[in-house]
Amino acid sequence: MQYVRVMPKAVKTPRATSSSDAQESAAGTRAAAQRLKMRRELAAAAMELFATKGYEATTVDEIAAAAGVARRTFFRHFRSKEEAIFPDHDDTLVRAEAVLNAAPPHEHPLDTVCRGIKEVMKMYAGAPAISVARYRLTREVPTLREREIASVARYERLFTRYLLGHFDERDHHDGNDDPLLAEVAASAVVTAHNHVLRRWLRAGGQGDVESQLDHAFAIVRETFGSGIGAGRPAPSSQTDRQAVQPPREAPAARVSASGDVVVAVARTDAPLDEVMRTIQQALTKG
Repeated sequence: MQYVRVMPKAVKTPRATSSSDAQESAAGTRAAAQRLKMRRELAAAAMELFATKGYEATTVDEIAAAAGVARRTFFRHFRSKEEAIFPDHDDTLVRAEAVLNAAPPHEHPLDTVCRGIKEVMKMYAGAPAISVARYRLTREVPTLREREIASVARYERLFTRYLLGHFDERDHHDGNDDPLLAEVAASAVVTAHNHVLRRWLRAGGQGDVESQLDHAFAIVRETFGSGIGAGRPAPSSQTDRQAVQPPREAPAARVSASGDVVVAVARTDAPLDEVMRTIQQALTKG
């Protein structure tokens, strides 16, 4: 399993920052904040109208009026009324990508992906009441459900590209399952996130969703972590940079117990006696 060795980029000499540059930067930040604020206000107005009048009966003009803006202002921020209930996905995707781009060199890429998708959970957890109402609405309106699925697919593509970037794409041959593992692992992270999110939304936005998410990610990490490598090599020296850290071998079998049930997961090439021994130890402890 070969991780791509990332060569250090040439350091650019920073140019002096003038007062006009600082003012432009501050103005850009304020504009972005105002844009997001308006998008959220329009989304809140839309959600309230959808809840009282129904989705089909609500018009764009009514949403704009409820938010205190003109129709043309609405269309500067959204292309349609169904898009208005997902105001943060674009910005969240940017934040998730920023997490990936700023990953520490020694962090396991799967851990990085898990941190990246936490930005999505923060988006929902930041406004529990709206998130719960939106969840209920998307269950009722197929058009909104399809848009939500499309948004989730964008995150999955981002994380898949990131994981694939840690393998040598030129090293395609029989027995090299890295690309497959990367795609399956990315899907597993997104699925784990969505499972926890749905459970939290069905509970009305109550509960410690962050700890639930960490638990789900721990399961994904245990399942796929050893399969896609133990992390990127340390860049402490030229020799170390050229060395590739070998993957950790997954255990022959893992056993988990819940109540009176014991579940065993074993590698297909695991020796039968070792698998039986692991199960017997679990039963004895139980």
